[in-house]
Amino acid sequence: MGRSHFSVAIRQRSTISLVQLRAGQIVGSTYLTVLHTGFLRKAGESEERITSVASWQDSPYFTGAERAALALVETVLQPSADGERVSGVLYAQAAEHYEPKALATLMFVIGQVNFFVPVALIAKPVPGRSFTAPWK
Repeated sequence: MGRSHFSVAIRQRSTISLVQLRAGQIVGSTYLTVLHTGFLRKAGESEERITSVASWQDSPYFTGAERAALALVETVLQPSADGERVSGVLYAQAAEHYEPKALATLMFVIGQVNFFVPVALIAKPVPGRSFTAPWK
């Protein structure tokens, strides 16, 4: 893997973890929030970036691509007054930052988050405890 591919892969993993952390915050899951905060710390993300995920809209710590990804996860997970969650405008903004394969990956990551949200909300796994241990 070339150096440029390696740095792109690292940024993609970081973006995925940021999206997963924001999802945990949105749905109010301590498990998901603690889990993905830990992943970001292990990956070497700064505390400023990690702690400002909740207020990413006015934070200076995120790239345009990361902002597009965070906007997508928010629109998917939060109800919309007009019924449309992901507008054509938002999709176009995301597509400006991601090549088709990367955008598809981002969509699948958000879909995967949606799979685990009910598990985290219903079963309430305990942060730091094995997933196979009793959850409550």
